Amino acid sequence: MSSIALTAPTTRLRITARGRRVVAFLVALPLAIALGVAIVGGGSALASGEAGAPAGSFAEVTVMSGDTLWSIAEDLAPAADPRDVVAEITRLNALSGGNVTAGQRIAIPAAYAPVG
Repeated sequence: MSSIALTAPTTRLRITARGRRVVAFLVALPLAIALGVAIVGGGSALASGEAGAPAGSFAEVTVMSGDTLWSIAEDLAPAADPRDVVAEITRLNALSGGNVTAGQRIAIPAAYAPVG
């Protein structure tokens, strides 16, 4: 008996032009997403156009029981519009919702800092 070696036919993988475009797209997609996230996230600090508070340009006060941002603003700057003062305090302290609690220390812009 003769032994016949059976071998599987070898095929060569060929990628068409369309296949190359699909592979290039799939490789570039995560890079494009990462770049987009970096651009959007990194630019958000500049998006507001507001300058950050330089170090030392604020004072701190301790919130007392019953105090609100509105009452603090009225006490600190009676001649100023309380809405503007509250907005500055909120921005300086990155407060969301404008709620403060007794005992909390909050930064006050130097323009409204209590004297003494």
